[in-house]
Amino acid sequence: MTYLANLKPETTTKADQKPKSPITLPTLQKYKQNGEKFSCLTCYDASFAHLMELAEIDTILVGDSLGMVVQGQSSTLPVTVNDMVYHTQNVVRANHHALIICDLPFMSYATLTDAIKNSRAVMQAGANMVKIEGGSELAEIVTVLAKNGVPTCVHLGLTPQSVNVFGGYKVQGKTDEQADQLLKDCEILVNAGASMILLECVPAKLAKKVTKSFAVPVVGIGAGVDTDGQVLVMHDMLGIYTKKPARFVKDFLKDGGNETGDILGAFKNYHHTVKQKTFPSIEHSF
Repeated sequence: MTYLANLKPETTTKADQKPKSPITLPTLQKYKQNGEKFSCLTCYDASFAHLMELAEIDTILVGDSLGMVVQGQSSTLPVTVNDMVYHTQNVVRANHHALIICDLPFMSYATLTDAIKNSRAVMQAGANMVKIEGGSELAEIVTVLAKNGVPTCVHLGLTPQSVNVFGGYKVQGKTDEQADQLLKDCEILVNAGASMILLECVPAKLAKKVTKSFAVPVVGIGAGVDTDGQVLVMHDMLGIYTKKPARFVKDFLKDGGNETGDILGAFKNYHHTVKQKTFPSIEHSF
């Protein structure tokens, strides 16, 4: 049986396999200070994690999106903490370069006790940071986790775990009132100790304002080119769709000068276009 990581062995050289310095939170903070962008992709297994290390992807999100792209669920809601621990362990075994962010899944941080218990589980599985969805109501959780050595990435804008509240996957922050509330939430959470902000499906102008307003790194998906970093679901950027892709998605396996025509080439192309600020373009933004 041929493993996925060896589909195109000729694209992997000895230079590719040299150990690379691990990306840390201070690395990303330095990138922000210097105006350097960073790349992020979702990942759920060792084979793809290995290829992402070769492509020098800066950060990996072990996302609860696995519920949809791996498990075939209709949303992220059925994903469990045990699922996240398992997939985090898979990724960590094969990638020693990227900073690993792990989602805490639906209702796993509804109380402070739950947040502490489940953050410990995924951090002990090898994550470097946890990601939680919500606004200022998360401030106490963020503060307690930070005091206990757990960096948090707070996910605002379109938060998929709240899909039933939003009534679907819709752009957020379009009105002045919504934009003001998002900025207030960011301020409260950063002051509480949040280490990173993720903005999903918000107008590019608003995302730029958030990025300029706060010292922590801001990563975007469907949030324009001006955030400090970009993230995509791996399956989306490889053109593996089960339904019509969102506006912010680009198929890097098919488009954008992927000269090698393989998965490693697609990862490298994505990383380079993020670094060069050529992705996302206006057509991928709101």
